[in-house]
Amino acid sequence: MSASLYKHKILILDFGSQYTQLIARRIREARVYCEIHPFNMPIKRIKEFSPKGIILSGGPSSIYEAHSPMADTAIFDLNIPILGICYGMQFMTHVMGGKVGRALEREYGHAVISILDDRDLFHGLGKNGDGGGREETVWMSHGDRIEQIPPGFVILAKSKNSPVAAMADESRRFFGVQFHPEVAHTPNGIKILQNFLFRICRCEATWTMASFVRRTVRALRERIGPERVICGISGGVDSSVTAVLLHKAIGSQLSCIFVDNGLLRRGETEEVMELFGQRYGMDIHLVDASKHFLSKLRGITDPEKKRKIIGREFIRVFEKKARELGEARYLAQGTLYPDVIESVSFKGPSATIKTHHNVGGLPEVMKLELVEPLRELFKDEVRQVGMELGLPRELVMRQPFPGPGLAVRILGEVTRERLDILRAADVIVLEEIRAAELYEKVWQAFAVLLPVRTVGVMGDERTYENVIAVRVVDSLDAMTADWTRVPYEVLARISNRIINMVKGVNRVVYDISSKPPATIEWE
Repeated sequence: MSASLYKHKILILDFGSQYTQLIARRIREARVYCEIHPFNMPIKRIKEFSPKGIILSGGPSSIYEAHSPMADTAIFDLNIPILGICYGMQFMTHVMGGKVGRALEREYGHAVISILDDRDLFHGLGKNGDGGGREETVWMSHGDRIEQIPPGFVILAKSKNSPVAAMADESRRFFGVQFHPEVAHTPNGIKILQNFLFRICRCEATWTMASFVRRTVRALRERIGPERVICGISGGVDSSVTAVLLHKAIGSQLSCIFVDNGLLRRGETEEVMELFGQRYGMDIHLVDASKHFLSKLRGITDPEKKRKIIGREFIRVFEKKARELGEARYLAQGTLYPDVIESVSFKGPSATIKTHHNVGGLPEVMKLELVEPLRELFKDEVRQVGMELGLPRELVMRQPFPGPGLAVRILGEVTRERLDILRAADVIVLEEIRAAELYEKVWQAFAVLLPVRTVGVMGDERTYENVIAVRVVDSLDAMTADWTRVPYEVLARISNRIINMVKGVNRVVYDISSKPPATIEWE
């Protein structure tokens, strides 16, 4: 879909902040379309994008250092509102004649700002503080500060360590804030962003998933015409929504391929084939390659080798089946917006797209054009589209599952026996997490089979059997994660059921590592 279809949209220029995606999410939540582009986006492309406003993100650099990132200053001649956040505000100050210096005391964490002007950016905000002035709690993360505002600007807010916590040139509609309104630690940050969107930029809240579906279906029909499309279905949210959206647009011109690599959860193949084949009446083809994958993984214990083998063999199996189905022009993938952002980050394109994320390499091998109908969306928006399309809630809210499947949750060699043990334990983990009404509240919950055996006692006999680790984490985007404080009684039921019901397991442990330094998956 082209951004030109959206009249009311915001451009975010990325200077490298860890919160840049969060800015976009907050704007999307306000039902305004936005896109993230590198800070050095050419002015010609910015004009073609035609935003209602521009947001300059934060970043780790200091504006007065050599080689600090600089956007094209012609953005200030476009006669559209601009909001600079942290480094974005310092860039604005620097190029417009103000002065930025190193703060005597760095500000990281909560701070209280005193609001001096509450007409536009701070409209409706601020509560009376001890001194009688209007105050707001915000989240600061900076080592530099504004020493002198540019000509034409006024100070909107200040804090103990920042004489200029916010500023504005209201005649030209340029605004800057030293804090981060996009993070949850700034309680009224979303209201500040909404003031910028609606009071200052005059945007309309037209970005809804219902409108996205209508526009995307129309655009897909126009682009694809009478051609055929191949789509790989994994059973996950992204590929499922991609397939249903395409089916709605082009019907029988879509052929789906589901590869059973033998590394799936219990009952997954049957569920996928029933849903897409019988309920939706799609042209879906099952390839049972479980024996093939297991033979290729025999004796392999290195996790990266596992991934590469599974990715390579998937491409081969998928390509072979696609050729059997006849000529097609397009390949559909469930690429999401965070993947697009990563590939154009100002820090440089990502080195590789992981083979387990999308069908990496297939277009090159098969000479097919890519169709990526979800490439504008964040994960939560994909789920909303799934609901809009009538997909079952249990599928739409499905937790992330790695492309290599259970192979990266079995530490060591992958065998049929070890897969059976892990599948049985995994079913119990998910059943108990659902029973405790935690499934949709946590990011992921799963079992891991460890490559160790421990001594146990069952009845009057000593045992020497496997260990299952249970992993449950909270996260917003998988970039960081914290272990979930699952109630003890839930953990007790999980442990008791696994030990009593899964043959070959005599010990269950709970993983209390956060990311970083650990990762969510064990391999």
